[in-house]
Amino acid sequence: MATIKSLNKWANRHTYLPLDLLRIAFGVFLFIQGINFMGNSEMLLELIKPLQSIVGEMAVIHYVAPAHFVGGLLIAFGLLTRWAAIAQLPILIGAVLINIVGEMQTGNFILSTVAFILCIFFIFYGSGKHSMDYRLKMER
Repeated sequence: MATIKSLNKWANRHTYLPLDLLRIAFGVFLFIQGINFMGNSEMLLELIKPLQSIVGEMAVIHYVAPAHFVGGLLIAFGLLTRWAAIAQLPILIGAVLINIVGEMQTGNFILSTVAFILCIFFIFYGSGKHSMDYRLKMER
C-alpha cells in the first residue's frame, strides 16, 4: 500500500496533460477493440488459432471482449487505472505471443507491443492528476 501511495505522489507531481491524453486515447483504443471483439467473435477465434491448444476458445472470448470493453472505459476515465491495466496484461501478452508463435503480422505485432508497453507504463504511473481517481481522492 505504501508503494502505491508513493507512486501516486510521484505521478501527481510529474503529471502532464499529454500523458493524461495518452491514457485517455489508450482507454478509448481498448474500448473500441472490445466492441470489435464483441461484434466479430469469428475474428477473435481466427486470431487465437495459434494458441488454440493452450487455452479454451470460449474462455478467451468471454474474457478478452469484456476486459477490453470495461478496462478501456476505466482507463479512459482514470478510475482504477492500475487494476484495469493489470487485467489487460494477459490479453496483451497473448496478442504478442500470437504474432510470435503464429503467422507474423507486422502491423498487429507493433500495435500489440505498443499497447503492452503502455499498459506496463500505466501500471506504474497510475491515472495521473486529470482523472476520476484524483478527483475522488480530493473530495475526501
